[in-house]
Amino acid sequence: MNWFARTLGIAGAALCVAAGISIANAHHSTTMFDHSRTLILKGVVIELRWTNPHVTLLVKGTVTDGEEPSEWLLEMTSPGNLVRAGGWSRNAVKAGDEVVVEMSPLRDAEKHGGALKKVTVAATGQSFTANLRAQEMPGLE
Repeated sequence: MNWFARTLGIAGAALCVAAGISIANAHHSTTMFDHSRTLILKGVVIELRWTNPHVTLLVKGTVTDGEEPSEWLLEMTSPGNLVRAGGWSRNAVKAGDEVVVEMSPLRDAEKHGGALKKVTVAATGQSFTANLRAQEMPGLE
């Protein structure tokens, strides 16, 4: 009986791990973003959410001059990856900062959001990238 309970417990744990792996893989899909397009969003930072598994930036702005500003939710990778990729910190951009954002928009045009590529703070000209390969580009120290 003890052997049976132990075997059943190990099999159950293995199934839980397998289910968790498939859920994690599905979570990290980026197919909702149209990576073949780049939009430029000009606006004001509402909030930087510095949390795992993805940092998000909420910006109120426009992609077309003359349109009514709206809120855009921009998704990035994890805080650790951003620190390594583009010199980010939880204080890199703050509420009230005017920014210019390069992003891959959501495929669903009804929703205002996208995958952030780069953000530039208008007042300082300082840019932060969400490109994990930027750290491998020539000329970066």
